[in-house]
Amino acid sequence: MAQFFKPKKKASVNTKHQSVDVVRLDHNGAGIAFVDKKPVFIEGALPGEKAIIQFIEQKKQFSRAKLIKLAQKSEKRQTPICQHYHECGGCNLQHLQHEEQIVAKNEKLQELMKKQGVSQGEMVQPIMGEELSYRRRARISLMINKQTNQLDFGFRKKQSKAIVNVRHCPVLVQELDQHLESLFTLLNQLKGKKNLGHVELVQADNGSVLLIRHVADFNEKDQQAIVNYCEERNLILYLMPEADVLNHVRGEEPFYLIDGTKIYFTPKDFIQVNRNVNEQMVEQALSWLDLNENDSVLDLFCGLGNFSLPLAKKVKTVVGIEGVDDMVQRAKLNAERNHLSNVSFYQANLEEEASDQVWASTKFTKILLDPARAGAAGVMETVAKLTPQTVVYVSCNPATLARDSQLLIQHGFKLTRLGMLDMFPHTGHLESMALFER
Repeated sequence: MAQFFKPKKKASVNTKHQSVDVVRLDHNGAGIAFVDKKPVFIEGALPGEKAIIQFIEQKKQFSRAKLIKLAQKSEKRQTPICQHYHECGGCNLQHLQHEEQIVAKNEKLQELMKKQGVSQGEMVQPIMGEELSYRRRARISLMINKQTNQLDFGFRKKQSKAIVNVRHCPVLVQELDQHLESLFTLLNQLKGKKNLGHVELVQADNGSVLLIRHVADFNEKDQQAIVNYCEERNLILYLMPEADVLNHVRGEEPFYLIDGTKIYFTPKDFIQVNRNVNEQMVEQALSWLDLNENDSVLDLFCGLGNFSLPLAKKVKTVVGIEGVDDMVQRAKLNAERNHLSNVSFYQANLEEEASDQVWASTKFTKILLDPARAGAAGVMETVAKLTPQTVVYVSCNPATLARDSQLLIQHGFKLTRLGMLDMFPHTGHLESMALFER
């Protein structure tokens, strides 16, 4: 008998307004309430508040709701600093006092580790910098508004591809923020503005960097207008006509300093967004590793050498491993430019088992790793089998840190220190550092 596919009907969402008591924050900064013992996630709500909500998604294990109004406000609530806060998708915790953000993130970090059965040692003081004017990088979205034929210029709206028009961003470093208004004016006057993709601004230690992604060549007049703009403001200019093509048009090669070491980069490369916190983070990691001149250190997910190069000044040898070959080549060049001959860099896919790699048969006394949000599950077995004395794990996702910690503990390591890094104030992003000793 033939059977015909019948699509399941979408479960209807109860849109009736309801009053709930918010009890805590989740690890992304959303408020959590409970309705019929099921968690409801409410963006913009704080613990201790009585919220009027409307469900926007209802699933078997959880629901999501929109905050309609507050019947009772938390004393820890503050007026958001940015006029675009309720639309822009960049920040999601400006309604919570900054010191309370630190408390909440610290508690969430400990809670996630405990939930995974990881007993922690000393909880150290969070690494903190300025709560405003801290971002040294921004990607600005561009789109022709069909109604006005003008450029929309700014950041993506919350959970949307639409653009919030922004001329001032309080979390952007002032050196970059001061260019937003004039840059919008410049781009909007270009004849070929319909061919613009996006813009990136990066603050290097030797100047501000402007990258323009474009999908067709600029005419001579447009090109000259862009160059003139950059010359007037002494901007380092890159043009990107294709996703894998980067043309350095004017200015010096950008770099930043870390522990007296110059790290050269291109605007396509990953660098830590918060300069102040990055400097403190590197200093703490090197301190926790308790380095001496006889140590051999493995730096996994090493990028351009943010940790590797400062490490090389203090130990016998350093090996840095990175998945992106272009960054490996630039890390090698950075080592040469800083006259560091005791550090080597290799390309390897660290999402896969790595015991057959040449470097994985080397004896290392200390290991540092700084993976992306997905964590380091593919390489943790190798880390454990190398039996270093200490491991420092720098994490941008506490859930994967907690997961990866379990394997180290199973292999005889103990978590002795744990601390939060306030890399992204006014957002739910939670960065941390953990020290394991064998």
